[in-house]
Amino acid sequence: MENGATQPVIVAIDGPSGTGKSSTSKAVAAQLGLSYLDTGAQYRAITWWMVSNGIDVEDPSAIAEVAGKPEILSGTDPAAPTIEVDGFDVTGPIRTQDVTSKVSAVSAVPEVRARITELQRSLAASAERGIVVEGRDIGTTVLPDADLKIFLTASPEARAARRSGELKGADIHSTREALIKRDAADSSRRTSPLAKADDAVEVDTTELTLTQVIECVVTLVEEKRAVR
Repeated sequence: MENGATQPVIVAIDGPSGTGKSSTSKAVAAQLGLSYLDTGAQYRAITWWMVSNGIDVEDPSAIAEVAGKPEILSGTDPAAPTIEVDGFDVTGPIRTQDVTSKVSAVSAVPEVRARITELQRSLAASAERGIVVEGRDIGTTVLPDADLKIFLTASPEARAARRSGELKGADIHSTREALIKRDAADSSRRTSPLAKADDAVEVDTTELTLTQVIECVVTLVEEKRAVR
């Protein structure tokens, strides 16, 4: 590789739901010609598989026992990210409320996190031009050596407004309560909790438009590439 701009760059974007993580990550990856990985979709996929196969998601030992069974394949094209489980496209089914309500319980199981983390690391390592990986523990646990770590935040009210907009007609108050409950579950779990890495750049998106957040992150990535 002759110059820094052509070197693959690994970008970790973490933060809670409703901060604009997915939209930002996809747009940044597309703009900079990088691959894209939504790690939350992988946890949703394994949760969908557990539910579809009648596994008791309240029983961590039952989940741990079958964590290695589903074959999960993530597409990393930011323009059309896909996810398959055992050959089935589950891009739509993993977004149901049934899966959403159970994903924290499933993703808290250490065997599940170990399995998915391994998948994430192999995808990042094989991304020829680099990759934007978004999730909750990327900068801290999955890719602690990422070239750039970004932690997106926003007020609970702003996040709830965005999510209820995405969920078409959802009640903002109940959405806010659900977000706070999920944050608490994800931040307090023993294995790889939601946390900001010490060397991450924090970006508060409360008062920013999506375009402004994207511009901010693109600038951070370009600055990082320039000094490598």
